[in-house]
Amino acid sequence: MKIVVITGSPRKNGNSFAMTEAFIQEAEHRGHSIKRFDAAFLKIGGCHACMTCYKSGKACSFDDDFNPIADAILEADAIVYTMPVYWYSIPAQIKGVIDRIFSLVVGGKNIAGKKCGLIACCEEEDMSVLDGVRIPVERSASLLKWEMAGEVLIPGVLNIGDIEHTDGCKQAAALADQF
Repeated sequence: MKIVVITGSPRKNGNSFAMTEAFIQEAEHRGHSIKRFDAAFLKIGGCHACMTCYKSGKACSFDDDFNPIADAILEADAIVYTMPVYWYSIPAQIKGVIDRIFSLVVGGKNIAGKKCGLIACCEEEDMSVLDGVRIPVERSASLLKWEMAGEVLIPGVLNIGDIEHTDGCKQAAALADQF
């Protein structure tokens, strides 16, 4: 299976990256091919709602680092988002990518039938804090007719290395079984 992994954390040694690595390692071990995009290190703006998607031959007329991600999503069988919760919501670093998937819809691309996964973590112990990323991803997947393959939602991690005191990396690796 071709899997696109899109990360949303600016901390390369952070907790969501550790879970991302665990997922990728296990997915590759199972024979899946992975294309990874670390959104926090790319130039990706928000959607301009100009409705000129694919008029220039590219997903977005505002040519930035989103267009290669759009191409990869079109070719993929599955998309996995990984991110921390920022202020009870999706981090801006990945939100631009998620919003601009709209260009594939406006452009008339058939992206239905893909699988989707979510790996997320947050500082607070309250699991409902993860709703700020879980619900938008689930609703977007439903709208796009993507099957939610699974979610890894880990509360109570903030500092680099906190994930090691949880089973988050083990759960992320196990998520690879769903693809």
